[in-house]
Amino acid sequence: MNNEQKPNLREAKFWEPLADRKGWVKCNLCHRRCLIAPGRWGACGVRRNLDGRLYTYVYGLLTAYNLDPIEKKPLSHFNPGSEVLSISTVGCDFYCQFCQNWEISQSRLEKGLYGEYRSPDDVVRDAINVGADGISYTYNEPTIMYEYMYDVAVRAKKFGLFNTMVTNGYMTPEAVDEIGSYMDAATVDFKGGGNKEFYRKFMGVPDPEPIFETLKAMKEKGIWIEITNLVVPKYGDNEDDIRKLARWIVDNLGDRVPFHLLKFYPEYKMIDLESTPVKTLERLAKAAKEEGLKYVYIGNVPGHPLEHTYCPSCGYPVIERYGFYVTAWRLTKDNRCPRCGAKIDIVGAFRNKAGAASIPLM
Repeated sequence: MNNEQKPNLREAKFWEPLADRKGWVKCNLCHRRCLIAPGRWGACGVRRNLDGRLYTYVYGLLTAYNLDPIEKKPLSHFNPGSEVLSISTVGCDFYCQFCQNWEISQSRLEKGLYGEYRSPDDVVRDAINVGADGISYTYNEPTIMYEYMYDVAVRAKKFGLFNTMVTNGYMTPEAVDEIGSYMDAATVDFKGGGNKEFYRKFMGVPDPEPIFETLKAMKEKGIWIEITNLVVPKYGDNEDDIRKLARWIVDNLGDRVPFHLLKFYPEYKMIDLESTPVKTLERLAKAAKEEGLKYVYIGNVPGHPLEHTYCPSCGYPVIERYGFYVTAWRLTKDNRCPRCGAKIDIVGAFRNKAGAASIPLM
């Protein structure tokens, strides 16, 4: 196999041969832990068993290359106002029927591989040249481009860039353990409040329970965590599920973890639904606060008061936002409320930068 001719083809990490099935392999990258026959693909559609060895087909084969505000991830408490070079490949280990990025996430390589190759050094160099503060692995599930993400992240840290990922949380603890030293922040995306039946019916995921194991592993590695939950009307807007999720976060990660309730827009295979009513989002936000979470946000509703950060002690609006941008910053230099002096949970200092741009994949 000539990797000089196919730079996107690399041997995968986290796999083992099956002793009782000649030529078969087991992938240990995500919690599906796929058993893959010779010549076949894993559930993600990007990892394939070739002659008894597991390979990734998307090493550096990028489908997006954008300069984004960090708030778009969304990361509201991690280096606010900074910009990240966002990258993605094709494929995903979930089958969300409502995916906003389904053109890349639900691509399967049997139907054609696409993207433009960028080496890890290319990405880091370009990030520096455009003035990015960090790199974000996003748009599709970054777990499935793990080998590439790891190599980029290691190089990024050497040049003073931070790393963030937007993930479904299905990465195995052993994978988190390896990349944890280089990953600074993660947005972990829930849907439907983590309801098992919702995950099975609308996402093709047998059990969301491993996500909670991954969150604990991320916390142990010191990764800054923010959690989102997409509220799908009718099927995934149960208040009891939100309360249960909020309680778990408080009990296991702490009451200061930012929690974002995101408005659903019809997409992919669920275009027959209406967008999430704002009143539903507000009701669920109230429930999450009642369970003890201090920072609860409503996302995808530009101009809503719950885009802002309020001091948990006195309720003063210390940060105001509109969409993906900070419009008012009232914290002191050491990130305290100017009214009561309470410490606000912010990682890093505010970086007052202009809006996003795109870097062509040419």
